[in-house]
Amino acid sequence: MGYIDGFVVAVPRSNRDAYRQHAELALAIFLEHGALRGVEGWGDDVPVGQRTDFRRAVQAEENEVVLFSWIEWPSKSVRDAAMPTIFADPRLKDEAMPFDGARMIVGGFEPIVDAKR
Repeated sequence: MGYIDGFVVAVPRSNRDAYRQHAELALAIFLEHGALRGVEGWGDDVPVGQRTDFRRAVQAEENEVVLFSWIEWPSKSVRDAAMPTIFADPRLKDEAMPFDGARMIVGGFEPIVDAKR
């Protein structure tokens, strides 16, 4: 079933276009190095929870939108082999991040259920 990298980040509303450009560049590089798919979701229905929620998880401020994103890989080994090359890519090193990377949540996940229509 492959492997998934997941991300949650807060982005200033005013940086939507800059974020899209950044994500398009980054995902193109990930795809060059073996990723199968990348999805960036701009939050439009992100409720405040009773105890916890996406907004609190990334300490989103009033002027920020929460993004939920993932990258699909054929396997963890393909992902692990690609990461050093991806992060060494000069196209990413010179790219300004349109969000506070210190508040980004990142994790790698082994799918245990994959239901499709």
